[in-house]
Amino acid sequence: METFKTKSGWGYSIASNDRVLIKQSLIPVINETKSFFSESDALKVGTLVVDKLNKDLSPTVTKNDLILLKIKL
Repeated sequence: METFKTKSGWGYSIASNDRVLIKQSLIPVINETKSFFSESDALKVGTLVVDKLNKDLSPTVTKNDLILLKIKL
C-alpha cells in the first residue's frame, strides 16, 4: 500500500504481486468528489482496507469507518 498526491489532496493504492488491486483517489462513501485532505488520512484508510483484505473481508469503507478513523471530510 502506498499513498500518492492528487491535484486536490491525497489518495492510496494497494498492490499485490506487482498488480494494482485498488487505486482510490477520492474519499469513498461521501456525497462529494474530493481527495483525502492529508497523506495521513489516505494512509489510515488504505491501512484499514489492507487489514480487511488480509482478513478475507470486503474492502468496502463505510461512513462509520471514516468517523472512527477521524478522517477530515
